[in-house]
Amino acid sequence: MEMMENTIYKETEIGLIPEDWEVSRLGEIAEIATGQSAPQGEEYFKNGKYPFIRVSHLSNEGYKIISYDLINDKAVKDYNLKIFSKDSIVFPKSGASIFLEKRAKLSFDAYIVSHLCIVNSSSDDLNQNFLFYTLINKKLAKDKDSNYPTLNINEIKSIQIPLPPLPEQKAIATVLDKIRQAIEQTEEVIKGAKELKKSLMKHLFTYGVVPLDKTDKVQLKETEIGLIPEHWEVVKIKDVFEFTKKPRNLKINEYDLLPFISMESISENEIKIKKFIWKSFKEITSGSFVFKGDLIIAKITPSFENGKQSILSNLPTDFGYATTEIYALHPRDVNKVINEILYFYLKISEVRQSLASKMEGSTGRQRLPKHVLENLQIPLPPIDEQKQIVEILSSVDKKIEAEENKKQSLEQLFKTLLNNLMTGKIRLDKNFIKKFEEK
Repeated sequence: MEMMENTIYKETEIGLIPEDWEVSRLGEIAEIATGQSAPQGEEYFKNGKYPFIRVSHLSNEGYKIISYDLINDKAVKDYNLKIFSKDSIVFPKSGASIFLEKRAKLSFDAYIVSHLCIVNSSSDDLNQNFLFYTLINKKLAKDKDSNYPTLNINEIKSIQIPLPPLPEQKAIATVLDKIRQAIEQTEEVIKGAKELKKSLMKHLFTYGVVPLDKTDKVQLKETEIGLIPEHWEVVKIKDVFEFTKKPRNLKINEYDLLPFISMESISENEIKIKKFIWKSFKEITSGSFVFKGDLIIAKITPSFENGKQSILSNLPTDFGYATTEIYALHPRDVNKVINEILYFYLKISEVRQSLASKMEGSTGRQRLPKHVLENLQIPLPPIDEQKQIVEILSSVDKKIEAEENKKQSLEQLFKTLLNNLMTGKIRLDKNFIKKFEEK
Protein backbone atom coordinates (compact mmCIF):
# COMPACT_ATOMS: atom_id res chain seq x y z
CA MET A 1 0.00 0.00 0.00
CA GLU A 2 1.10 3.57 -0.66
CA MET A 3 0.70 6.16 2.06
CA MET A 4 -0.86 9.60 1.71
CA GLU A 5 2.34 11.52 1.03
CA ASN A 6 2.91 9.66 -2.30
CA THR A 7 -0.34 10.96 -3.76
CA ILE A 8 -1.36 14.38 -5.06
CA TYR A 9 -4.74 15.45 -3.70
CA LYS A 10 -7.44 17.88 -4.76
CA GLU A 11 -10.20 19.62 -2.82
CA THR A 12 -13.75 18.49 -3.74
CA GLU A 13 -17.31 18.66 -2.42
CA ILE A 14 -16.57 15.56 -0.33
CA GLY A 15 -13.15 16.69 0.88
CA LEU A 16 -9.64 15.82 -0.23
CA ILE A 17 -9.39 12.96 -2.73
CA PRO A 18 -6.61 11.77 -5.08
CA GLU A 19 -6.17 13.92 -8.17
CA ASP A 20 -7.07 11.07 -10.54
CA TRP A 21 -10.39 10.37 -8.78
CA GLU A 22 -13.73 11.95 -9.69
CA VAL A 23 -16.84 12.80 -7.66
CA SER A 24 -20.27 11.81 -8.91
CA ARG A 25 -23.88 12.03 -7.75
CA LEU A 26 -25.33 8.61 -7.00
CA GLY A 27 -28.42 9.25 -9.13
CA GLU A 28 -26.24 9.81 -12.22
CA ILE A 29 -24.48 6.45 -12.07
CA ALA A 30 -26.88 4.15 -10.21
CA GLU A 31 -30.49 3.00 -10.35
CA ILE A 32 -32.38 3.65 -7.14
CA ALA A 33 -35.69 2.05 -6.25
CA THR A 34 -37.80 1.18 -3.23
CA GLY A 35 -39.51 -2.00 -2.16
CA GLN A 36 -43.24 -2.54 -1.98
CA SER A 37 -45.95 -3.19 0.57
CA ALA A 38 -45.58 -6.35 2.61
CA PRO A 39 -48.28 -8.97 1.98
CA GLN A 40 -50.79 -9.10 4.83
CA GLY A 41 -52.36 -12.40 5.84
CA GLU A 42 -51.33 -16.03 6.27
CA GLU A 43 -52.60 -16.97 2.80
CA TYR A 44 -49.66 -15.14 1.21
CA PHE A 45 -47.06 -17.15 3.11
CA LYS A 46 -48.54 -20.65 2.83
CA ASN A 47 -46.14 -22.82 0.81
CA GLY A 48 -44.02 -19.74 0.22
CA LYS A 49 -41.01 -20.11 -2.05
CA TYR A 50 -39.81 -16.55 -2.79
CA PRO A 51 -37.67 -14.61 -0.25
CA PHE A 52 -39.25 -11.40 1.06
CA ILE A 53 -36.90 -9.06 2.94
CA ARG A 54 -37.98 -6.75 5.76
CA VAL A 55 -35.92 -4.19 7.71
CA SER A 56 -35.58 -6.62 10.64
CA HIS A 57 -33.94 -9.16 8.35
CA LEU A 58 -30.85 -6.96 7.98
CA SER A 59 -28.23 -7.52 10.67
CA ASN A 60 -27.36 -4.62 12.96
CA GLU A 61 -23.70 -5.37 12.29
CA GLY A 62 -21.83 -7.40 9.73
CA TYR A 63 -23.61 -5.91 6.70
CA LYS A 64 -25.63 -8.96 5.73
CA ILE A 65 -29.12 -10.43 5.55
CA ILE A 66 -29.68 -12.87 8.40
CA SER A 67 -33.19 -14.16 7.63
CA TYR A 68 -36.23 -13.66 5.40
CA ASP A 69 -39.88 -14.60 4.94
CA LEU A 70 -41.11 -16.82 2.13
CA ILE A 71 -44.08 -15.64 0.04
CA ASN A 72 -46.05 -17.49 -2.62
CA ASP A 73 -47.27 -16.78 -6.17
CA LYS A 74 -50.54 -15.31 -4.88
CA ALA A 75 -48.63 -12.67 -2.88
CA VAL A 76 -46.55 -11.72 -5.93
CA LYS A 77 -49.67 -11.44 -8.10
CA ASP A 78 -52.03 -9.71 -5.64
CA TYR A 79 -49.45 -7.14 -4.55
CA ASN A 80 -47.87 -6.76 -7.99
CA LEU A 81 -44.45 -7.25 -6.44
CA LYS A 82 -41.21 -6.58 -8.27
CA ILE A 83 -38.25 -8.88 -7.75
CA PHE A 84 -34.73 -7.50 -7.26
CA SER A 85 -31.65 -9.33 -8.42
CA LYS A 86 -28.78 -10.86 -6.48
CA ASP A 87 -26.02 -8.38 -5.50
CA SER A 88 -28.49 -5.47 -5.23
CA ILE A 89 -27.55 -3.15 -2.35
CA VAL A 90 -30.29 -2.71 0.23
CA PHE A 91 -30.67 -0.41 3.25
CA PRO A 92 -33.51 1.18 5.31
CA LYS A 93 -34.86 4.53 4.13
CA SER A 94 -37.40 5.24 6.88
CA GLY A 95 -37.97 4.69 10.57
CA ALA A 96 -35.60 4.54 13.52
CA SER A 97 -33.65 1.72 11.90
CA ILE A 98 -31.91 4.20 9.58
CA PHE A 99 -29.86 5.35 12.59
CA LEU A 100 -28.32 1.88 12.72
CA GLU A 101 -26.87 2.53 9.24
CA LYS A 102 -27.67 -1.02 8.13
CA ARG A 103 -26.33 -2.08 4.75
CA ALA A 104 -26.52 -5.43 2.95
CA LYS A 105 -26.17 -7.03 -0.46
CA LEU A 106 -28.70 -9.56 -1.69
CA SER A 107 -27.13 -13.00 -1.98
CA PHE A 108 -30.20 -14.19 -3.92
CA ASP A 109 -33.08 -12.70 -5.93
CA ALA A 110 -35.69 -11.32 -3.51
CA TYR A 111 -38.72 -9.11 -2.98
CA ILE A 112 -38.27 -6.08 -0.70
CA VAL A 113 -40.50 -4.22 1.76
CA SER A 114 -41.30 -0.55 1.07
CA HIS A 115 -39.17 0.71 4.00
CA LEU A 116 -36.07 -0.46 2.16
CA CYS A 117 -34.15 1.16 -0.65
CA ILE A 118 -32.43 -0.74 -3.49
CA VAL A 119 -29.33 0.59 -5.30
CA ASN A 120 -27.60 -0.86 -8.37
CA SER A 121 -24.80 0.53 -10.52
CA SER A 122 -26.03 1.70 -13.94
CA SER A 123 -22.62 2.79 -15.23
CA ASP A 124 -19.69 0.87 -16.66
CA ASP A 125 -17.51 3.23 -14.62
CA LEU A 126 -18.94 2.10 -11.26
CA ASN A 127 -18.25 -1.32 -9.77
CA GLN A 128 -21.23 -2.67 -7.78
CA ASN A 129 -19.05 -4.08 -5.02
CA PHE A 130 -17.16 -0.79 -4.67
CA LEU A 131 -20.51 1.01 -4.49
CA PHE A 132 -21.54 -1.28 -1.64
CA TYR A 133 -18.50 -0.28 0.42
CA THR A 134 -18.94 3.37 -0.52
CA LEU A 135 -22.46 3.30 0.94
CA ILE A 136 -21.22 1.51 4.06
CA ASN A 137 -18.78 4.40 4.53
CA LYS A 138 -21.56 6.99 4.14
CA LYS A 139 -23.48 7.98 7.27
CA LEU A 140 -26.86 8.94 5.84
CA ALA A 141 -28.89 9.40 9.03
CA LYS A 142 -26.63 11.62 11.14
CA ASP A 143 -28.65 14.83 10.56
CA LYS A 144 -32.11 13.26 10.63
CA ASP A 145 -34.95 14.10 13.00
CA SER A 146 -35.45 11.35 15.58
CA ASN A 147 -39.28 11.42 15.49
CA TYR A 148 -39.73 9.58 12.19
CA PRO A 149 -36.56 9.89 10.15
CA THR A 150 -36.85 9.38 6.40
CA LEU A 151 -34.45 9.32 3.47
CA ASN A 152 -36.36 10.29 0.35
CA ILE A 153 -35.30 9.13 -3.09
CA ASN A 154 -34.06 12.58 -4.18
CA GLU A 155 -31.82 12.74 -1.12
CA ILE A 156 -30.37 9.35 -1.95
CA LYS A 157 -29.86 10.33 -5.58
CA SER A 158 -27.97 13.46 -4.52
CA ILE A 159 -25.42 11.53 -2.42
CA GLN A 160 -21.95 12.36 -3.71
CA ILE A 161 -19.50 9.50 -3.89
CA PRO A 162 -15.80 9.18 -4.81
CA LEU A 163 -15.10 7.53 -8.15
CA PRO A 164 -11.57 6.14 -8.53
CA PRO A 165 -10.54 4.55 -11.83
CA LEU A 166 -12.44 1.27 -12.32
CA PRO A 167 -9.42 -1.06 -11.70
CA GLU A 168 -8.75 0.70 -8.40
CA GLN A 169 -12.42 0.37 -7.43
CA LYS A 170 -12.22 -3.38 -8.02
CA ALA A 171 -8.95 -3.66 -6.11
CA ILE A 172 -10.35 -1.74 -3.12
CA ALA A 173 -13.48 -3.88 -3.05
CA THR A 174 -11.40 -7.05 -3.24
CA VAL A 175 -9.25 -6.05 -0.25
CA LEU A 176 -12.35 -5.21 1.82
CA ASP A 177 -14.02 -8.45 0.69
CA LYS A 178 -11.06 -10.45 1.98
CA ILE A 179 -11.29 -8.84 5.41
CA ARG A 180 -15.04 -9.45 5.61
CA GLN A 181 -14.51 -13.07 4.59
CA ALA A 182 -11.94 -13.43 7.37
CA ILE A 183 -14.45 -11.95 9.85
CA GLU A 184 -17.16 -14.36 8.71
CA GLN A 185 -14.79 -17.33 8.94
CA THR A 186 -13.85 -16.28 12.47
CA GLU A 187 -17.55 -16.01 13.35
CA GLU A 188 -18.04 -19.58 12.13
CA VAL A 189 -15.14 -20.77 14.33
CA ILE A 190 -16.69 -18.97 17.32
CA LYS A 191 -20.10 -20.45 16.58
CA GLY A 192 -18.60 -23.94 16.31
CA ALA A 193 -16.66 -23.53 19.56
CA LYS A 194 -19.80 -22.38 21.39
CA GLU A 195 -21.76 -25.37 20.09
CA LEU A 196 -18.91 -27.65 21.18
CA LYS A 197 -19.02 -26.10 24.64
CA LYS A 198 -22.76 -26.74 24.94
CA SER A 199 -22.29 -30.39 23.98
CA LEU A 200 -19.31 -30.75 26.33
CA MET A 201 -21.24 -29.29 29.27
CA LYS A 202 -24.11 -31.70 28.72
CA HIS A 203 -21.69 -34.61 28.42
CA LEU A 204 -19.43 -33.67 31.36
CA PHE A 205 -22.30 -33.00 33.78
CA THR A 206 -23.94 -36.30 32.85
CA TYR A 207 -21.03 -38.75 32.48
CA GLY A 208 -18.05 -36.92 33.95
CA VAL A 209 -14.61 -36.84 32.37
CA VAL A 210 -14.82 -39.87 30.09
CA PRO A 211 -14.42 -40.20 26.29
CA LEU A 212 -17.58 -40.33 24.21
CA ASP A 213 -16.96 -43.95 23.27
CA LYS A 214 -16.68 -44.98 26.93
CA THR A 215 -19.95 -43.55 28.25
CA ASP A 216 -21.53 -47.02 28.30
CA LYS A 217 -18.97 -48.00 30.94
CA VAL A 218 -20.10 -45.26 33.37
CA GLN A 219 -22.38 -46.39 36.18
CA LEU A 220 -25.21 -43.84 36.31
CA LYS A 221 -27.97 -43.21 38.82
CA GLU A 222 -31.30 -41.42 38.43
CA THR A 223 -31.60 -38.32 40.62
CA GLU A 224 -33.89 -35.31 41.04
CA ILE A 225 -31.77 -33.49 38.44
CA GLY A 226 -31.42 -36.38 36.00
CA LEU A 227 -28.76 -38.99 35.37
CA ILE A 228 -25.33 -38.49 36.96
CA PRO A 229 -22.41 -40.82 37.75
CA GLU A 230 -23.14 -43.11 40.70
CA HIS A 231 -20.28 -41.75 42.83
CA TRP A 232 -21.42 -38.10 42.52
CA GLU A 233 -23.62 -36.33 45.05
CA VAL A 234 -26.63 -34.06 44.60
CA VAL A 235 -26.59 -31.05 46.92
CA LYS A 236 -28.31 -27.72 47.29
CA ILE A 237 -26.23 -24.63 46.54
CA LYS A 238 -26.63 -23.43 50.13
CA ASP A 239 -25.12 -26.70 51.40
CA VAL A 240 -21.74 -26.04 49.77
CA PHE A 241 -21.74 -22.28 49.09
CA GLU A 242 -22.43 -19.31 51.30
CA PHE A 243 -23.65 -15.90 50.21
CA THR A 244 -21.11 -13.17 50.80
CA LYS A 245 -21.78 -10.38 53.27
CA LYS A 246 -19.53 -7.73 54.76
CA PRO A 247 -17.84 -8.96 57.96
CA ARG A 248 -18.99 -7.04 61.00
CA ASN A 249 -15.46 -6.38 62.22
CA LEU A 250 -14.22 -5.06 58.86
CA LYS A 251 -13.49 -1.34 59.15
CA ILE A 252 -13.31 0.74 55.95
CA ASN A 253 -12.24 4.37 55.88
CA GLU A 254 -14.68 6.59 53.97
CA TYR A 255 -11.84 7.78 51.70
CA ASP A 256 -10.48 4.30 50.91
CA LEU A 257 -10.60 3.58 47.19
CA LEU A 258 -12.36 0.33 46.30
CA PRO A 259 -13.06 -1.44 42.99
CA PHE A 260 -16.74 -1.26 42.01
CA ILE A 261 -18.34 -3.63 39.50
CA SER A 262 -21.26 -2.31 37.46
CA MET A 263 -23.69 -4.58 35.61
CA GLU A 264 -22.15 -3.39 32.33
CA SER A 265 -18.79 -4.80 33.45
CA ILE A 266 -20.18 -8.30 33.96
CA SER A 267 -19.79 -10.36 30.80
CA GLU A 268 -22.29 -12.81 29.35
CA ASN A 269 -19.43 -14.94 28.05
CA GLU A 270 -16.11 -14.22 29.77
CA ILE A 271 -15.39 -15.52 33.25
CA LYS A 272 -13.30 -12.54 34.41
CA ILE A 273 -14.20 -8.88 34.90
CA LYS A 274 -12.26 -6.67 32.51
CA LYS A 275 -13.23 -3.27 33.86
CA PHE A 276 -13.43 -2.02 37.43
CA ILE A 277 -14.59 1.43 38.51
CA TRP A 278 -12.61 2.91 41.40
CA LYS A 279 -14.74 4.68 44.01
CA SER A 280 -14.10 5.99 47.48
CA PHE A 281 -16.08 4.11 50.12
CA LYS A 282 -17.98 7.34 50.74
CA GLU A 283 -19.19 7.36 47.11
CA ILE A 284 -20.64 3.87 47.32
CA THR A 285 -24.10 4.70 48.58
CA SER A 286 -25.43 1.25 47.69
CA GLY A 287 -23.78 -1.94 46.57
CA SER A 288 -23.13 -5.61 47.26
CA PHE A 289 -19.99 -6.43 49.24
CA VAL A 290 -17.74 -8.95 47.45
CA PHE A 291 -14.52 -10.79 48.22
CA LYS A 292 -11.75 -11.49 45.76
CA GLY A 293 -12.50 -14.85 44.13
CA ASP A 294 -16.28 -14.66 44.64
CA LEU A 295 -18.70 -15.93 42.03
CA ILE A 296 -21.16 -13.14 41.22
CA ILE A 297 -24.47 -13.81 39.46
CA ALA A 298 -26.83 -11.18 38.04
CA LYS A 299 -30.29 -11.54 39.57
CA ILE A 300 -32.36 -9.07 37.51
CA THR A 301 -33.95 -9.48 34.10
CA PRO A 302 -32.66 -9.58 31.36
CA SER A 303 -29.11 -9.82 32.76
CA PHE A 304 -29.80 -13.10 34.51
CA GLU A 305 -31.40 -14.74 31.46
CA ASN A 306 -28.49 -13.53 29.32
CA GLY A 307 -26.03 -15.35 31.57
CA LYS A 308 -24.24 -12.42 33.19
CA GLN A 309 -21.95 -13.85 35.85
CA SER A 310 -18.24 -13.73 36.68
CA ILE A 311 -15.59 -15.00 39.06
CA LEU A 312 -13.64 -12.21 40.74
CA SER A 313 -10.26 -13.93 40.59
CA ASN A 314 -8.68 -10.74 39.25
CA LEU A 315 -10.24 -8.32 41.72
CA PRO A 316 -7.34 -5.90 42.40
CA THR A 317 -8.01 -5.79 46.16
CA ASP A 318 -9.09 -8.34 48.78
CA PHE A 319 -12.65 -7.01 48.67
CA GLY A 320 -14.81 -4.50 46.84
CA TYR A 321 -18.38 -3.69 45.89
CA ALA A 322 -20.69 -4.53 43.01
CA THR A 323 -24.12 -3.49 41.83
CA THR A 324 -26.93 -4.48 44.19
CA GLU A 325 -28.43 -6.54 41.35
CA ILE A 326 -26.08 -9.49 41.92
CA TYR A 327 -25.64 -12.37 44.30
CA ALA A 328 -22.09 -13.08 45.49
CA LEU A 329 -21.11 -16.57 46.66
CA HIS A 330 -18.04 -18.52 47.69
CA PRO A 331 -17.39 -22.12 48.76
CA ARG A 332 -17.91 -23.15 52.36
CA ASP A 333 -15.05 -25.61 51.93
CA VAL A 334 -12.61 -25.21 49.01
CA ASN A 335 -11.60 -28.84 49.44
CA LYS A 336 -15.12 -29.93 48.54
CA VAL A 337 -16.24 -27.51 45.83
CA ILE A 338 -14.81 -24.78 43.58
CA ASN A 339 -16.56 -21.69 42.22
CA GLU A 340 -15.89 -22.63 38.60
CA ILE A 341 -17.98 -25.81 38.74
CA LEU A 342 -21.05 -23.78 39.72
CA TYR A 343 -20.17 -21.08 37.18
CA PHE A 344 -20.28 -23.60 34.33
CA TYR A 345 -23.29 -25.52 35.65
CA LEU A 346 -25.33 -22.30 35.73
CA LYS A 347 -24.37 -21.73 32.07
CA ILE A 348 -26.39 -24.78 31.00
CA SER A 349 -29.37 -23.28 29.17
CA GLU A 350 -31.93 -25.67 30.70
CA VAL A 351 -30.72 -24.83 34.23
CA ARG A 352 -30.82 -21.10 33.49
CA GLN A 353 -34.31 -21.34 31.96
CA SER A 354 -35.63 -23.28 34.94
CA LEU A 355 -34.38 -20.60 37.33
CA ALA A 356 -35.67 -17.80 35.09
CA SER A 357 -39.17 -19.31 35.24
CA LYS A 358 -39.14 -18.70 39.01
CA MET A 359 -38.23 -15.00 38.85
CA GLU A 360 -40.58 -12.61 40.64
CA GLY A 361 -41.63 -8.98 40.28
CA SER A 362 -43.19 -6.66 37.75
CA THR A 363 -42.55 -7.07 34.02
CA GLY A 364 -39.15 -5.74 33.04
CA ARG A 365 -37.91 -5.64 36.65
CA GLN A 366 -38.14 -9.29 37.63
CA ARG A 367 -35.55 -10.73 39.97
CA LEU A 368 -34.41 -14.20 40.94
CA PRO A 369 -35.27 -14.72 44.63
CA LYS A 370 -32.37 -15.73 46.85
CA HIS A 371 -34.24 -18.75 48.21
CA VAL A 372 -34.70 -20.09 44.67
CA LEU A 373 -30.99 -19.90 43.93
CA GLU A 374 -29.77 -21.25 47.26
CA ASN A 375 -32.15 -24.22 47.08
CA LEU A 376 -31.16 -25.16 43.54
CA GLN A 377 -29.97 -28.76 43.46
CA ILE A 378 -26.66 -29.27 41.66
CA PRO A 379 -24.43 -32.25 40.87
CA LEU A 380 -21.29 -32.45 43.00
CA PRO A 381 -18.43 -34.55 41.59
CA PRO A 382 -15.34 -35.26 43.71
CA ILE A 383 -13.03 -32.23 43.81
CA ASP A 384 -10.48 -33.73 41.40
CA GLU A 385 -13.18 -34.34 38.80
CA GLN A 386 -14.50 -30.82 39.29
CA LYS A 387 -11.06 -29.45 38.45
CA GLN A 388 -10.82 -31.66 35.35
CA ILE A 389 -14.25 -30.55 34.13
CA VAL A 390 -13.36 -26.90 34.69
CA GLU A 391 -10.03 -27.31 32.90
CA ILE A 392 -11.73 -28.77 29.81
CA LEU A 393 -14.43 -26.09 29.64
CA SER A 394 -11.95 -23.30 30.39
CA SER A 395 -9.79 -24.40 27.47
CA VAL A 396 -12.79 -24.02 25.15
CA ASP A 397 -13.51 -20.60 26.67
CA LYS A 398 -9.93 -19.54 25.97
CA LYS A 399 -10.35 -20.61 22.35
CA ILE A 400 -13.58 -18.61 22.08
CA GLU A 401 -11.98 -15.56 23.71
CA ALA A 402 -8.98 -15.73 21.36
CA GLU A 403 -11.28 -15.91 18.33
CA GLU A 404 -13.45 -13.07 19.68
CA ASN A 405 -10.33 -10.94 20.05
CA LYS A 406 -9.28 -11.87 16.53
CA LYS A 407 -12.72 -10.87 15.25
CA GLN A 408 -12.53 -7.50 17.03
CA SER A 409 -9.11 -6.83 15.51
CA LEU A 410 -10.39 -7.71 12.04
CA GLU A 411 -13.46 -5.48 12.49
CA GLN A 412 -11.24 -2.59 13.55
CA LEU A 413 -8.97 -3.21 10.57
CA PHE A 414 -12.02 -3.21 8.29
CA LYS A 415 -13.30 0.12 9.66
CA THR A 416 -9.87 1.75 9.40
CA LEU A 417 -9.17 0.54 5.86
CA LEU A 418 -12.73 1.26 4.72
CA ASN A 419 -12.39 4.94 5.55
CA ASN A 420 -8.79 5.30 4.40
CA LEU A 421 -9.25 3.45 1.10
CA MET A 422 -12.49 5.26 0.31
CA THR A 423 -10.87 8.66 0.80
CA GLY A 424 -7.56 7.78 -0.84
CA LYS A 425 -5.57 8.39 2.32
CA ILE A 426 -4.13 4.95 1.67
CA ARG A 427 -3.54 3.83 -1.92
CA LEU A 428 -3.18 0.23 -3.00
CA ASP A 429 -0.01 -0.90 -4.72
CA LYS A 430 -0.08 -0.09 -8.45
CA ASN A 431 1.01 -3.60 -9.40
CA PHE A 432 -1.90 -5.01 -7.38
CA ILE A 433 -4.36 -2.63 -9.13
CA LYS A 434 -2.99 -3.64 -12.53
CA LYS A 435 -4.31 -7.15 -12.01
CA PHE A 436 -7.85 -5.76 -12.30
CA GLU A 437 -7.36 -3.85 -15.54
CA GLU A 438 -8.40 -6.77 -17.73
CA LYS A 439 -11.21 -8.01 -15.48
